[in-house]
Amino acid sequence: MIIIADSGSSKIDWRLVARNGSISQATSAGFNPYYEPLDHLRNNVREKLVAKVTEPVSRIFYYGTGVSSEKNQQNIRAVFLEFFPKAIVEVEWDLLAAARALCGHEAGIACILGTGSNSCLYDGTKIVGQVANLGWILADEGSGTSIGKKFLVDYLRNKLPGELAAQFKKRFPFTREEFLAKIYQEEKPSTFLATFSKFIFQHLKEPYCYQLVSDSFTEFYENNVMKYEGYRQLKVHFVGSIAFYYSDLLRQVGNDKGIAVKNILEGPIAGLTLYHQADVESGE
Repeated sequence: MIIIADSGSSKIDWRLVARNGSISQATSAGFNPYYEPLDHLRNNVREKLVAKVTEPVSRIFYYGTGVSSEKNQQNIRAVFLEFFPKAIVEVEWDLLAAARALCGHEAGIACILGTGSNSCLYDGTKIVGQVANLGWILADEGSGTSIGKKFLVDYLRNKLPGELAAQFKKRFPFTREEFLAKIYQEEKPSTFLATFSKFIFQHLKEPYCYQLVSDSFTEFYENNVMKYEGYRQLKVHFVGSIAFYYSDLLRQVGNDKGIAVKNILEGPIAGLTLYHQADVESGE
């Protein structure tokens, strides 16, 4: 049996693939080693996973946020080895999860468009190039946070069409000071800004919203995808909630740029399961 984990800040999607090919799944609270104690992950494994394990675990593939440091990788491995001492544990970052889920064993450009954004050049096995990820304050073009930030700036500066502004105020009845407090004084301001993307999607027929999202995707293509050599010859793939729900517009903007967009997934776990089935079949 192998175990696959796609870990984000809000939730972890688990898949357990048995030697006979049967697949079971679970969902638990998210985990980021920079923000939560290891006991958080340990409890997730104990409460959500252990009871589903019906045969020896040979490999564990954990993909998540906050795993760039060797110390965090070692700590996460140690937690799994407490429960599955004979398993080989691979801890990788979420961008490799996106590449493997989207591209499989083929070369391509893998992109994340969710609360944040990211991209990489993938050779079919490993990541071989990446545009610098600068986070939501400096960049994250095309992400829910970036789109929400631009929308809120225009709202607070009275640049939105009147009816659209009135509907937004009804949905988010905060004063200017309350908005600023949520962004500058409370935790996870990027997540708060990204919540506006649902409202924008529901009003995508409004010319303002359509143009805002279109321009944001153009920025992403120009500052990420188009920076990779040979991007016109490679297939470009996306994973994430923004990419999934705005897929039609995302494809249209890509087409206008001469970019071939292929797979668009809401999350990577299904693609990762397909990618790693060979590890079960080979018995490795």
